Amino acid sequence: MPTLRSSSSPSRVSSPLRRTAGGGQRGFSASSSSSVSVPYGDRDSDQASQGDSDSLSADEGSDFEEHLRRNVKKRAAKRPLKTTPVAKHPKKGSQMVCGHGQKDSEPPAIDLFDAVKAAKSDMQSLVDEWLDSYKQDQDAGFLELINFFIRSCGCKGIVTPEMFKKMSNSEIIRHLTEQFNEDSGDYPLTAPGPSWKKFQGSFCEFVKTLVYQCQYSLLYDGFPMDNLISLLTGLSDSQVRAFRHTSTLAAMKLMTSLVRVALQLSLHKDNNQRQYEAERNKGPGQRAPERLESLLEKRKELQEHQEEIEGMMNALFRGVFVHRYRDVLPEIRAICIEEIGSWMQSYSTSFLTDSYLKYIGWTLHDKHREVRLKCLKALKGLYSSQDLTARLELFTSRFKDRMVSMAMDREYDVAVEAVKLLTLILKNMEGVLTDADCVGIYPVVYASNRALASAAGEFLYWKLFYPECETRTVGGRERRRSPRAQRTFFHLLLSFFVESELHDHAAYLVDSLWDCAGSQLKDWECLTSLLLEKDQNLGDVQESTLIEILVSSVRQASEGHPPVGRITGRKFSADAEKVAPLLQLLKYFDLNIYCTRRLEKHLELFLQQLQEVVVKHAEPAVLEAGAHALYLLCNPEFTFFSRVDFARSQLMDLLTDRFQQELEELLQSSFLDEDEVYSLAATLKRLSAFYNAHDLSRWELYEPCCRLLQKAVDTGEVPHQVILPALTLVYFSILWTLTHLSGSGASQKQLLSLKGRMVAFCELCQSCLSDVDSEIQEQAFVLLSDLLLIFSPQMIVGGRDFLRPLVFFPEATLQSELASFLMDHVFIQPGELGSGHSQEDHLQIEQLHQRRRLLAGFCKLLLYGVLDMDAASDVFKHYSKFYKDYGDIIKETLTRVRQIDRSHCSQILLLSLKQLYTELLQEQGPQGLNELPAFGEMRDLARRFALSFGPQQLQNRDLVVTLHKEGIKFSLSEPPPPGSSSQPPNLAFLELLSEFSPRLFHQDKQLLLSYLEKCLQRISQSPACPWGPVTTYCHSLSPVENTAETSPQGCPRYKKRRTEGPSRRQRGDVSSSQEESLQLNSIPPTPTLTSTAIKRRQPLRGLEEVEEEGRSEPELTQGQPLSGNQRSRFSSPQHFQTLLNPSGPGLGNRLTRASQGSSLKSTMKALLFATALSLSLMEEDEEELEIHELSEEWQETDKHASPSEHGLDLLDSTELNLEDF
Repeated sequence: MPTLRSSSSPSRVSSPLRRTAGGGQRGFSASSSSSVSVPYGDRDSDQASQGDSDSLSADEGSDFEEHLRRNVKKRAAKRPLKTTPVAKHPKKGSQMVCGHGQKDSEPPAIDLFDAVKAAKSDMQSLVDEWLDSYKQDQDAGFLELINFFIRSCGCKGIVTPEMFKKMSNSEIIRHLTEQFNEDSGDYPLTAPGPSWKKFQGSFCEFVKTLVYQCQYSLLYDGFPMDNLISLLTGLSDSQVRAFRHTSTLAAMKLMTSLVRVALQLSLHKDNNQRQYEAERNKGPGQRAPERLESLLEKRKELQEHQEEIEGMMNALFRGVFVHRYRDVLPEIRAICIEEIGSWMQSYSTSFLTDSYLKYIGWTLHDKHREVRLKCLKALKGLYSSQDLTARLELFTSRFKDRMVSMAMDREYDVAVEAVKLLTLILKNMEGVLTDADCVGIYPVVYASNRALASAAGEFLYWKLFYPECETRTVGGRERRRSPRAQRTFFHLLLSFFVESELHDHAAYLVDSLWDCAGSQLKDWECLTSLLLEKDQNLGDVQESTLIEILVSSVRQASEGHPPVGRITGRKFSADAEKVAPLLQLLKYFDLNIYCTRRLEKHLELFLQQLQEVVVKHAEPAVLEAGAHALYLLCNPEFTFFSRVDFARSQLMDLLTDRFQQELEELLQSSFLDEDEVYSLAATLKRLSAFYNAHDLSRWELYEPCCRLLQKAVDTGEVPHQVILPALTLVYFSILWTLTHLSGSGASQKQLLSLKGRMVAFCELCQSCLSDVDSEIQEQAFVLLSDLLLIFSPQMIVGGRDFLRPLVFFPEATLQSELASFLMDHVFIQPGELGSGHSQEDHLQIEQLHQRRRLLAGFCKLLLYGVLDMDAASDVFKHYSKFYKDYGDIIKETLTRVRQIDRSHCSQILLLSLKQLYTELLQEQGPQGLNELPAFGEMRDLARRFALSFGPQQLQNRDLVVTLHKEGIKFSLSEPPPPGSSSQPPNLAFLELLSEFSPRLFHQDKQLLLSYLEKCLQRISQSPACPWGPVTTYCHSLSPVENTAETSPQGCPRYKKRRTEGPSRRQRGDVSSSQEESLQLNSIPPTPTLTSTAIKRRQPLRGLEEVEEEGRSEPELTQGQPLSGNQRSRFSSPQHFQTLLNPSGPGLGNRLTRASQGSSLKSTMKALLFATALSLSLMEEDEEELEIHELSEEWQETDKHASPSEHGLDLLDSTELNLEDF
């Protein structure tokens, strides 16, 4: 069979890829010099010549790791906080803008990608549909295929027709790289969730079916496949992991399918050659010239097709495999090794050569378990066939020592595959493994892992026992083993156990041989005869060993389980998703059983396996579960505590020693490769997880971690994977130190030392707030929020005044940076959520939860007095705009701030509106400001703020009036330009104030109108016509706007017909002194008694008489000020709660008792309260109904005085509460 041709041969690699379509030539140029050059047209003629001169042999090419080390960018040092808004990521489903700024319609690649992802339809039907669309429109069909692969990489960008026509391959990939969002490390091949679990299989099946369906048509078209190979080659050389991983998988699966096609072509060629030879060897009279010519034409066609396929395979092998088999990502390396193994098995004629086998041999030394496992499995497929082993002699002699040493691999599954591979070599290559090679494998039969011991037992059986005890076959059936062969088996077994002196218990040897020699071991008749015969000359040791073998085999046959201490069944320690929940089972067990049942060996085994799990994994869930499991065992009340504590110390010594070594390498070296960075980050993650549950203070991790963080802040050369766990380690170190000092015996020096550490760490976190990496910023913000809360004045509450030196108040710069972080990372507009089942939706939900945690941490700092309360305006001003995402948190914060200081709360609400108004004014200017949609949102926010005051109008009277007065001052604070008739720039703010007017009493509206008139008189320019905002505001204060006016008791008044008499007279009796002053020392007017309910309850007395006597009461006289005691008693919440107690008498009882009372004064009071209650039942205003709904919440929260009296449920984000100390 022909072998793969070099790139100098007439193949697809060296020839331009041309396709005439509409008079133009299209294609993709190579992305880099290391990739296979596939030029098109005159525009890329230079690249074509370069591709011809850069032909690569099977083992040549650029070293990707060295290329990555030279080009990798270091993390930039800290930068100042951005003051200008940055462009946010486009919303989900948004279209990518092409080079000319025009939005191209989204191609149908989404349909192809979603169909493959769903995997609900037959893949062959899906490919046939694409082929039909390609035949109808080749350009659109090919773009659909390209965008399918781009979308499979997790990239939201697309290749538009304009890009395809005018941009080269490298330019397209560079553009897609810029569009790629790497905020999350997940992409379709690695994303979690059930919808992505089967994606890789469906993706590979699609590529396989695509080649299969095109093998008789488009495969030799010269355009789609060659350009697809060029695209995949360019993507496989990308620095973006998702591009590299996905394109390598696609290219390797494409290569595997092409190998199958090449194999079929080779078989067809051989068949054609036989037919041609048979026809030519016929006699002259029987030979058919037409058939000979047809066979020649067919052979020529097959030869051309084979050259086409070999060219494509050359391009893929040299452009992708040669560089990616040593990629820094182990998953990519594993893909390459797995696929080349399949090529060698299916097309051994071309690929089973030393020039290809060496790639597997070199990769046997890989650091990662999965890659070594793929190498061994690939070799097993080759060594299992005796026909192929003849070509493996040179390879075996070169790499035999490495394969033998892998039997002792630290990963059990790798060691098992290595022993099985050696067993195949032993069976199919006689004499290759020497006795010295086998001696290293014999001890493995006593391994604790049963799978490994069984594999070694099979190797031992084929090496020592099978040649001597081989079962002969007669007529195709196995003949019963002769007694002599059985005796030989037991003598050899006895000799091996006694002479090797590897173990003291034969039960483990019996268990290792049970799967391959169980029938011989169950020949108890032969065993007993050996023991009973007198001429066997067995010593005491041999007899004891035979008895133990007999007993062990009987026990194994009857009970079916291996000896104690040997691990059986499946081992889940390598699977992070399974081992984490298994570790959580420990909290449900009765751990005293380790003492009462004498199960210390099982405890030792568990501690050993726990250490293996911790050292093997770096996933947070596994590490947290492991740390908690060890915490449950580290109870001083257990008798085995010393043993567990020793195991914990051993584990921590191992981790800290490794950390110190790796840290020195980082501090002294200017560059670390990806493996070293991963190892250091994994060690820090393990230490951080255990520091959360265990006191690791004696290992003194604070200083080295601070050195690491200081270098990160100063130089920016520390990778972010290392910074994140280092921050958490320092945080836990400070908290554990605080735990030790929380006792009463702490000295002043110790407290000041802890204070210094905490301040230094806060400065480091403050520097990290301006880091370029968003994960570092968020982690620093969370840790800062928790530390500032823990070291706030609340830490001395509860008799811990000796901790006062630790109380810390953040400086103004730190408070400002915390607020700026909130604006940049929390109050941002996310993309629209879809159905909630896609990867993007899950990611957005996780990001929303994270933003809510950040906001909750900031709000807690406000409520506990750590930050200036005015900073709450930065939160409140987003109440309406972000109500869907954070409405509950902001509402709860507003409630708690109101409980702390009602007056300050109203000032903060006004400040929030001022800030929003000023921002809008600076952006848009004063002209037409109130017509903008943003101004309408501000009015909605002001309306929400007004409703938050609730129905307790008398209690909020001073606050609302003060808010109006300050708002009027702000609206007129900046006069209009001199000589201009335009209104003041802040005048539109009066329209926002008008939303608070329904919360005012009638006489307060009159006073505010007078105050507004006096303020307007100070403005030199008088408008020709009234300004619109002034008119709107005055209208809200006019008597007509009396829908929300309430009674003195705080109950709403309702719309009714205006009556003549006292009410009109009362409006005219407002003194001039009251107009000039806003000293609110009077109560609202007494409501006129026009309710029909009251008239029914008072049949014997006229309304005029009641009103006359009511006016004679000094306490209720309209317009007269109350004394201080009277006011406080009348307006206090307790007073209203007593009067409006639902458990007291009803309205009818109150009126009846009032009509029968002897005192006119008490009767009048009862009538007044009855009037208020009856009027409240007649409310019809929708806005007042909203107030009632909100009032229930305010009345519940009014019962509490401070946030420390109850838990902040919605604001709970502290990682470690002070009560834990």
